[in-house]
Amino acid sequence: MEILSRKILTGERALFGSRALTVTDSIFEAGESPLKESRDITLETCSFRWKYPLWYCRDIQVRNCTWSEGARAGVWYTRDISVEDSLIEAPKNFRRTEGLTLCRVTFSDAAETLWHCRGVTMEDVTARGDYFALDSSDMTVSRLTLI
Repeated sequence: MEILSRKILTGERALFGSRALTVTDSIFEAGESPLKESRDITLETCSFRWKYPLWYCRDIQVRNCTWSEGARAGVWYTRDISVEDSLIEAPKNFRRTEGLTLCRVTFSDAAETLWHCRGVTMEDVTARGDYFALDSSDMTVSRLTLI
């Protein structure tokens, strides 16, 4: 497994189609869809600052990461993703996602977030925003705080 650490990643589709990759202590700057169509990815202590970071991905582990406001529409059409101890400031996150686990996650702007998702587990999640979890199904929820 390749490891990238302490990088500033820019440009359209910076790591497009990556496989078996760990990215730590890094920033995804200007450039849409940096990890589109990637598989078997671990992200630790990273920051997403631009749109569409994880579209059409599979088998993703995210720990201690931040999606800033500019990283809107962050995770769409993705399967088997776990997000832990993270802050998501961007709206319109998690659409048509299947096999999603959220643990100790805060959504400061959850407007239009978690739409049409299946197989969702949420534990200790806080969310502020309208239309949260619209048409999502097969959900297991514990300690959810809606503000």
